[in-house]
Amino acid sequence: MSYLIVLMTASNREEAAKIVRTLLEERLIACGNIVESVCSLFWWKGKIEEEKEALAIMKSREGLFKKLSKRVAELHSYDVPEILALPIVDGSPSYLEWLKGCLEPVK
Repeated sequence: MSYLIVLMTASNREEAAKIVRTLLEERLIACGNIVESVCSLFWWKGKIEEEKEALAIMKSREGLFKKLSKRVAELHSYDVPEILALPIVDGSPSYLEWLKGCLEPVK
């Protein structure tokens, strides 16, 4: 089974927590860590912007990413939310087993 780290920025901690909690309740993620204040610099509408954001680091499964991504887009305040998936190449067997047990069952 392939697991993922999913990164998402949000306008603030409250928005990030709302999205993470919803994804947890829907079993699309097993865990979410929120880094409350990150400084993001990015291109937007032809110019460089700088904003304080919250960063959510979430753990999920590859087979749930499309559903997770769609759900984040529905809940998020940004026109183009950051939703990036990175593969987990290895992990402790007990953690990966816990992760498996927390996510939506494989169908």
